[in-house]
Amino acid sequence: MKLGIVGLPNVGKSTLFNAITQAGAESANYPFCTIDPNIGVVSVPDKRLAVLAGIYGSERILPTAIEFCDIAGLVKGASKGEGLGNKFLSHIREVEAIVHVVRCFEDPNVVHVEGSIGPLRDIETINLELIFSDIEMLERRIQKTQKAAKSDKSLQNELALLERIQNALEDNKMARSLELTDDEAEFVKDLNLLTYKPVIYAANVAEDDLANDGATNENVAAVREHAAQEGAEVVVVCAQIEAEIAELEDEEKAAFLEDLGLSESGLDKLIRAGYKLLGLISFLTAGPKETRAWTIVNGSKAPQAAGRIHTDFEKGFIRAEVVAFEDLATSGSMAAAKEKGLVRVEGKEYVVHDGDVMLFRFNV
Repeated sequence: MKLGIVGLPNVGKSTLFNAITQAGAESANYPFCTIDPNIGVVSVPDKRLAVLAGIYGSERILPTAIEFCDIAGLVKGASKGEGLGNKFLSHIREVEAIVHVVRCFEDPNVVHVEGSIGPLRDIETINLELIFSDIEMLERRIQKTQKAAKSDKSLQNELALLERIQNALEDNKMARSLELTDDEAEFVKDLNLLTYKPVIYAANVAEDDLANDGATNENVAAVREHAAQEGAEVVVVCAQIEAEIAELEDEEKAAFLEDLGLSESGLDKLIRAGYKLLGLISFLTAGPKETRAWTIVNGSKAPQAAGRIHTDFEKGFIRAEVVAFEDLATSGSMAAAKEKGLVRVEGKEYVVHDGDVMLFRFNV
């Protein structure tokens, strides 16, 4: 999973990125300190892995991972080259979903590029730049398709869909707001439009608003209302607190979060929201050498899951031995789980569930 972190300058993007990836992106109180997109790969916390490793005596644990891309702050006119220009918009095209950091805290020491706090205004500014960039790209695609459609009438439906998207964007609507058939959705996804990518709004708040998840913060309420209208996720974070958490060991982190009245970090929230938004789950494999988590799309069948490990596993798939993590953990061993009848043999049509512990049988 690859997430792009975007937002206006000085909303806490790079501070949050540094905290959750510990990748050391430069952070400062002025616009454009992030000149190139910074990349950080984060392990997805999964307590189930340690339990499985204990059962199997695994030599190592390999969690699944998320890649975060921190993109320079956008300003009005970015699609036309303002600020540092629209090359940063091309970086966003490479991600699967967008984490849009919105400033919901007051701090006279941190300058806001617009001079005041206004989350909905900020969201609109970013969205308009994404829309303008998509319109420019669509215009080129439409011109090309119009020429081809003169000799190939089968392209008329494609052209109609492209023009329908263009009309929506010109009405300041995001492409993801359109109602599409499955085939249309697949086509639009391949266009790689910025406005079609799913969004997580990260409402960056002061420490005082963190314990109650921003419940009394009017700016957070405004972001939540806006997100609900477009089917986006909202995660309340405090970039400064995340920066402090990042410096702590695991045991210290748990104690620190408890002192703040929190059950999970902002990173945990973002990962959970990302999985939900993109429809992802994890299945697990375990043995003496390693215990590992693998990310797949929810609804994937057993051969597709096997293919995540190696393409040969999918091509030569025969069957899979499957046991739910909870059943295996309660039983204490695979042998005990089998004695209880908790281990199933599944074929090609089996739909994998989150937390399935799987052993694949294949023949190449």
